[in-house]
Amino acid sequence: MARYTDAVCRLCRREGTKLFLKGDRCFSPKCAIERRSYPPGQHGQGRTRFSDYGVQLREKQKVKRMYGLLEKQFAQTMQRALRMKGRTGDNLLALLERRLDNVVFRLGFATSRSEARQLVRHGHFRVDGRRATTPSMILRPGARVEVAEGSRSVARIAGSLEALEGRSVPQWLEVQKEAFTGTVKAIPARDDITLPIQEQLIVELYSR
Repeated sequence: MARYTDAVCRLCRREGTKLFLKGDRCFSPKCAIERRSYPPGQHGQGRTRFSDYGVQLREKQKVKRMYGLLEKQFAQTMQRALRMKGRTGDNLLALLERRLDNVVFRLGFATSRSEARQLVRHGHFRVDGRRATTPSMILRPGARVEVAEGSRSVARIAGSLEALEGRSVPQWLEVQKEAFTGTVKAIPARDDITLPIQEQLIVELYSR
């Protein structure tokens, strides 16, 4: 399956919650959820009842779309979480949060994960001094992310940093705006992830 290229606001409406796919628009009255909180399509306003499997599937789809992963990528991340020690759900969220594209977004260098993914692919960032172009790279504690010297004047990066005043950086990250750098201080704990996610439903889905 190819990457989704249609209107992303439809995905938020389909899942019934904000997935924060459009940057600043998600925080404005123009947000699709604020205007039409029902699923898209001809029967969107009809009554919908889900089975237990349906509830689990919708939760998986929501998280997959939130982080911008394809089905195979999400399944591989889930398998990696299963092999790790500790609670599988916590492991899954920690892996998703430590992806390079998500870290770039969380640090405030981009207004959305999709924008962060594009900036990473175009080589605008360095990890521990080396050029990084793989958005799915999992960063370890101590990893240092910086905007490449020649990319610090890019309008999208500069504009996102200016808007950072209204956003909070997670405790497991540290950002130095003036130096265009950020550091992964620790592996994110479950309490550090405030997104509306019920990870246990996803674990149950993959345990079938």
